[in-house]
Amino acid sequence: MRLYLAVAAGAFRRYATYRGATFAGIFTNTVFGLIIACTYIALWDERPHLGGYDQAQALTFVWVGQAMFSVMMLGVPSGFETELADRIRSGDIAVDLYRPADLQCWWLAQDLGRAFFQLLGRGVVPMAVGALVFELALPADPLRWLAFLFSVLLGMVVSFALRYLVAMSAFWLLDASGIAQMYGIAATFFCGMLLPLNVFPGAIGDVARALPWSALLQVPADVLMGTQGSRGLPGSYLFQAGWAAAILGVGRLLQATATRRVVAQGG
Repeated sequence: MRLYLAVAAGAFRRYATYRGATFAGIFTNTVFGLIIACTYIALWDERPHLGGYDQAQALTFVWVGQAMFSVMMLGVPSGFETELADRIRSGDIAVDLYRPADLQCWWLAQDLGRAFFQLLGRGVVPMAVGALVFELALPADPLRWLAFLFSVLLGMVVSFALRYLVAMSAFWLLDASGIAQMYGIAATFFCGMLLPLNVFPGAIGDVARALPWSALLQVPADVLMGTQGSRGLPGSYLFQAGWAAAILGVGRLLQATATRRVVAQGG
Protein backbone atom coordinates (compact mmCIF):
# COMPACT_ATOMS: atom_id res chain seq x y z
CA MET A 1 0.00 0.00 0.00
CA ARG A 2 2.85 2.37 0.82
CA LEU A 3 4.23 1.87 -2.69
CA TYR A 4 0.96 2.85 -4.36
CA LEU A 5 0.52 5.88 -2.09
CA ALA A 6 4.00 6.99 -3.15
CA VAL A 7 3.07 6.49 -6.82
CA ALA A 8 -0.11 8.56 -6.37
CA ALA A 9 1.80 11.32 -4.58
CA GLY A 10 4.43 11.32 -7.30
CA ALA A 11 1.77 11.68 -10.00
CA PHE A 12 0.18 14.56 -8.05
CA ARG A 13 3.53 16.38 -7.89
CA ARG A 14 4.23 15.62 -11.55
CA TYR A 15 1.04 17.31 -12.75
CA ALA A 16 1.52 20.17 -10.31
CA THR A 17 4.66 21.18 -12.19
CA TYR A 18 2.68 21.99 -15.35
CA ARG A 19 1.44 25.38 -14.12
CA GLY A 20 0.99 26.86 -17.58
CA ALA A 21 -1.17 23.95 -18.72
CA THR A 22 -3.19 24.16 -15.51
CA PHE A 23 -3.92 27.87 -15.95
CA ALA A 24 -4.80 27.31 -19.60
CA GLY A 25 -7.15 24.50 -18.59
CA ILE A 26 -8.82 26.67 -15.96
CA PHE A 27 -9.35 29.42 -18.54
CA THR A 28 -10.70 27.01 -21.14
CA ASN A 29 -13.10 25.28 -18.74
CA THR A 30 -14.35 28.63 -17.46
CA VAL A 31 -14.98 30.04 -20.94
CA PHE A 32 -16.73 26.89 -22.13
CA GLY A 33 -18.76 26.88 -18.91
CA LEU A 34 -19.94 30.43 -19.57
CA ILE A 35 -20.91 29.59 -23.16
CA ILE A 36 -22.76 26.40 -22.24
CA ALA A 37 -24.45 28.08 -19.26
CA CYS A 38 -25.88 30.79 -21.53
CA THR A 39 -27.15 28.09 -23.88
CA TYR A 40 -28.78 26.26 -20.97
CA ILE A 41 -30.46 29.47 -19.78
CA ALA A 42 -32.06 29.89 -23.21
CA LEU A 43 -33.13 26.24 -23.28
CA TRP A 44 -34.56 26.22 -19.76
CA ASP A 45 -36.38 29.52 -20.40
CA GLU A 46 -38.25 27.70 -23.17
CA ARG A 47 -38.59 24.40 -21.31
CA PRO A 48 -38.69 25.01 -17.54
CA HIS A 49 -38.02 21.89 -15.43
CA LEU A 50 -36.66 20.02 -18.45
CA GLY A 51 -35.46 16.62 -17.27
CA GLY A 52 -36.71 17.36 -13.76
CA TYR A 53 -34.16 20.16 -13.23
CA ASP A 54 -34.99 23.78 -12.59
CA GLN A 55 -32.73 26.37 -14.16
CA ALA A 56 -30.42 26.65 -11.12
CA GLN A 57 -29.94 22.88 -11.09
CA ALA A 58 -29.27 22.83 -14.83
CA LEU A 59 -26.62 25.53 -14.42
CA THR A 60 -25.10 23.62 -11.51
CA PHE A 61 -24.84 20.59 -13.78
CA VAL A 62 -22.94 22.70 -16.32
CA TRP A 63 -20.32 23.79 -13.82
CA VAL A 64 -19.98 20.36 -12.25
CA GLY A 65 -19.30 19.10 -15.78
CA GLN A 66 -16.58 21.69 -16.32
CA ALA A 67 -15.04 20.86 -12.93
CA MET A 68 -15.08 17.14 -13.75
CA PHE A 69 -13.92 17.38 -17.36
CA SER A 70 -10.21 16.80 -16.77
CA VAL A 71 -10.74 14.84 -13.54
CA MET A 72 -12.74 12.12 -15.29
CA MET A 73 -11.21 12.57 -18.77
CA LEU A 74 -14.62 13.32 -20.28
CA GLY A 75 -13.36 13.38 -23.84
CA VAL A 76 -10.70 11.63 -25.87
CA PRO A 77 -8.44 10.12 -23.18
CA SER A 78 -4.91 11.52 -23.01
CA GLY A 79 -3.63 10.33 -19.65
CA PHE A 80 -1.94 7.14 -18.47
CA GLU A 81 -3.63 5.05 -21.16
CA THR A 82 -1.55 6.73 -23.88
CA GLU A 83 1.71 5.93 -22.07
CA LEU A 84 0.59 2.39 -21.24
CA ALA A 85 -0.49 1.70 -24.84
CA ASP A 86 2.88 2.99 -26.07
CA ARG A 87 4.70 0.64 -23.68
CA ILE A 88 2.61 -2.27 -24.93
CA ARG A 89 3.34 -1.40 -28.55
CA SER A 90 7.09 -1.01 -27.93
CA GLY A 91 7.35 -4.20 -25.87
CA ASP A 92 8.48 -2.36 -22.72
CA ILE A 93 5.38 -3.74 -21.00
CA ALA A 94 7.25 -7.03 -20.54
CA VAL A 95 9.50 -5.33 -17.98
CA ASP A 96 6.44 -3.91 -16.17
CA LEU A 97 4.79 -7.31 -15.94
CA TYR A 98 7.86 -8.85 -14.33
CA ARG A 99 8.09 -6.14 -11.67
CA PRO A 100 7.00 -6.99 -8.08
CA ALA A 101 4.06 -4.59 -8.34
CA ASP A 102 0.59 -5.15 -9.72
CA LEU A 103 0.27 -3.47 -13.12
CA GLN A 104 -3.35 -2.38 -12.67
CA CYS A 105 -2.86 -1.06 -9.13
CA TRP A 106 0.26 0.84 -10.22
CA TRP A 107 -1.56 2.69 -12.98
CA LEU A 108 -4.65 3.19 -10.80
CA ALA A 109 -2.52 4.89 -8.14
CA GLN A 110 -0.89 7.08 -10.76
CA ASP A 111 -4.21 8.05 -12.31
CA LEU A 112 -5.77 8.85 -8.93
CA GLY A 113 -2.85 11.18 -8.18
CA ARG A 114 -3.46 12.93 -11.49
CA ALA A 115 -7.20 13.13 -10.91
CA PHE A 116 -6.89 14.60 -7.42
CA PHE A 117 -4.58 17.31 -8.72
CA GLN A 118 -6.99 18.10 -11.55
CA LEU A 119 -9.84 18.28 -9.04
CA LEU A 120 -7.98 20.93 -7.07
CA GLY A 121 -6.16 22.58 -9.96
CA ARG A 122 -8.90 22.71 -12.61
CA GLY A 123 -12.08 21.91 -10.72
CA VAL A 124 -12.39 24.44 -7.94
CA VAL A 125 -11.87 27.69 -9.86
CA PRO A 126 -14.42 27.11 -12.68
CA MET A 127 -17.01 26.04 -10.10
CA ALA A 128 -16.30 29.18 -8.05
CA VAL A 129 -16.63 31.39 -11.13
CA GLY A 130 -19.93 29.73 -12.01
CA ALA A 131 -21.23 30.30 -8.48
CA LEU A 132 -20.27 34.00 -8.65
CA VAL A 133 -21.81 34.64 -12.06
CA PHE A 134 -24.95 32.48 -11.88
CA GLU A 135 -27.42 31.31 -9.28
CA LEU A 136 -26.51 27.68 -8.68
CA ALA A 137 -28.24 24.99 -6.63
CA LEU A 138 -25.25 24.34 -4.37
CA PRO A 139 -25.90 22.71 -0.98
CA ALA A 140 -25.14 24.45 2.30
CA ASP A 141 -24.76 21.15 4.19
CA PRO A 142 -21.07 20.09 4.50
CA LEU A 143 -22.17 16.44 4.63
CA ARG A 144 -23.67 16.79 1.17
CA TRP A 145 -20.30 18.03 -0.10
CA LEU A 146 -18.57 15.07 1.52
CA ALA A 147 -21.09 12.74 -0.11
CA PHE A 148 -20.32 14.42 -3.43
CA LEU A 149 -16.56 14.00 -2.99
CA PHE A 150 -16.99 10.31 -2.23
CA SER A 151 -19.09 9.94 -5.38
CA VAL A 152 -16.34 11.74 -7.31
CA LEU A 153 -13.79 9.26 -5.93
CA LEU A 154 -15.91 6.33 -7.13
CA GLY A 155 -16.26 8.05 -10.49
CA MET A 156 -12.47 8.38 -10.72
CA VAL A 157 -12.12 4.63 -10.28
CA VAL A 158 -14.77 3.90 -12.93
CA SER A 159 -13.05 6.33 -15.31
CA PHE A 160 -9.69 4.64 -14.75
CA ALA A 161 -11.19 1.16 -15.22
CA LEU A 162 -12.74 2.13 -18.56
CA ARG A 163 -9.55 3.74 -19.85
CA TYR A 164 -7.47 0.80 -18.66
CA LEU A 165 -9.49 -1.37 -21.05
CA VAL A 166 -8.71 1.11 -23.83
CA ALA A 167 -4.98 0.81 -23.11
CA MET A 168 -5.05 -2.97 -22.80
CA SER A 169 -6.63 -3.25 -26.24
CA ALA A 170 -3.17 -2.42 -27.62
CA PHE A 171 -2.13 -6.01 -26.84
CA TRP A 172 -4.39 -7.17 -29.66
CA LEU A 173 -4.71 -4.09 -31.89
CA LEU A 174 -1.17 -2.69 -31.48
CA ASP A 175 -2.53 0.84 -32.04
CA ALA A 176 -5.19 1.79 -29.48
CA SER A 177 -5.77 5.30 -30.88
CA GLY A 178 -8.91 4.27 -32.75
CA ILE A 179 -10.40 2.71 -29.63
CA ALA A 180 -9.46 5.87 -27.71
CA GLN A 181 -11.30 8.03 -30.25
CA MET A 182 -14.39 5.83 -30.04
CA TYR A 183 -14.18 5.92 -26.25
CA GLY A 184 -14.01 9.73 -26.30
CA ILE A 185 -17.18 9.99 -28.38
CA ALA A 186 -19.06 7.53 -26.17
CA ALA A 187 -17.84 9.15 -22.95
CA THR A 188 -18.79 12.67 -24.06
CA PHE A 189 -22.28 11.61 -25.06
CA PHE A 190 -23.17 9.10 -22.34
CA CYS A 191 -21.68 10.88 -19.31
CA GLY A 192 -24.02 13.86 -19.78
CA MET A 193 -21.43 16.35 -20.99
CA LEU A 194 -23.62 17.45 -23.89
CA LEU A 195 -26.92 17.38 -21.99
CA PRO A 196 -27.95 15.89 -18.64
CA LEU A 197 -28.97 12.29 -19.10
CA ASN A 198 -32.29 13.11 -17.40
CA VAL A 199 -33.20 14.99 -20.57
CA PHE A 200 -32.78 11.93 -22.80
CA PRO A 201 -36.23 10.51 -23.65
CA GLY A 202 -37.61 7.02 -23.14
CA ALA A 203 -35.45 3.95 -23.64
CA ILE A 204 -32.46 6.05 -24.77
CA GLY A 205 -32.42 7.80 -21.42
CA ASP A 206 -32.82 4.53 -19.51
CA VAL A 207 -29.91 2.96 -21.37
CA ALA A 208 -27.72 6.06 -21.01
CA ARG A 209 -28.29 6.23 -17.26
CA ALA A 210 -27.50 2.52 -16.89
CA LEU A 211 -24.15 2.70 -18.71
CA PRO A 212 -20.92 3.18 -16.72
CA TRP A 213 -20.20 6.62 -18.16
CA SER A 214 -23.11 8.08 -16.17
CA ALA A 215 -21.04 7.32 -13.04
CA LEU A 216 -18.50 9.93 -14.18
CA LEU A 217 -20.72 13.03 -14.23
CA GLN A 218 -24.47 12.44 -13.98
CA VAL A 219 -24.34 10.51 -10.70
CA PRO A 220 -21.90 12.88 -8.88
CA ALA A 221 -23.91 15.90 -10.02
CA ASP A 222 -27.15 14.36 -8.75
CA VAL A 223 -25.47 13.46 -5.44
CA LEU A 224 -24.37 17.08 -5.05
CA MET A 225 -27.84 18.46 -5.77
CA GLY A 226 -29.76 15.70 -3.99
CA THR A 227 -31.62 14.76 -7.17
CA GLN A 228 -30.88 11.02 -7.21
CA GLY A 229 -34.58 10.17 -7.39
CA SER A 230 -35.67 6.69 -6.35
CA ARG A 231 -32.08 5.41 -6.44
CA GLY A 232 -31.13 7.49 -3.40
CA LEU A 233 -27.62 8.07 -2.09
CA PRO A 234 -26.86 4.40 -1.23
CA GLY A 235 -28.14 3.29 -4.61
CA SER A 236 -25.95 5.87 -6.37
CA TYR A 237 -22.88 4.64 -4.53
CA LEU A 238 -23.80 1.02 -5.25
CA PHE A 239 -24.23 1.81 -8.94
CA GLN A 240 -20.79 3.39 -9.15
CA ALA A 241 -19.06 0.76 -7.01
CA GLY A 242 -20.71 -2.06 -8.98
CA TRP A 243 -19.46 -0.72 -12.30
CA ALA A 244 -16.00 -0.06 -10.83
CA ALA A 245 -15.71 -3.64 -9.56
CA ALA A 246 -17.05 -5.16 -12.79
CA ILE A 247 -14.82 -3.20 -15.16
CA LEU A 248 -11.74 -3.57 -12.96
CA GLY A 249 -12.43 -7.31 -12.99
CA VAL A 250 -12.52 -7.35 -16.80
CA GLY A 251 -9.28 -5.39 -16.80
CA ARG A 252 -7.63 -7.97 -14.56
CA LEU A 253 -8.76 -10.77 -16.87
CA LEU A 254 -7.24 -8.96 -19.85
CA GLN A 255 -4.09 -8.33 -17.82
CA ALA A 256 -3.80 -12.02 -16.90
CA THR A 257 -4.32 -13.04 -20.53
CA ALA A 258 -1.72 -10.54 -21.70
CA THR A 259 0.75 -11.71 -19.05
CA ARG A 260 0.45 -15.31 -20.20
CA ARG A 261 0.95 -14.15 -23.78
CA VAL A 262 4.09 -12.19 -22.90
CA VAL A 263 5.50 -15.10 -20.85
CA ALA A 264 4.81 -17.55 -23.69
CA GLN A 265 6.52 -15.30 -26.22
CA GLY A 266 9.43 -14.77 -23.86
CA GLY A 267 9.77 -18.53 -23.48
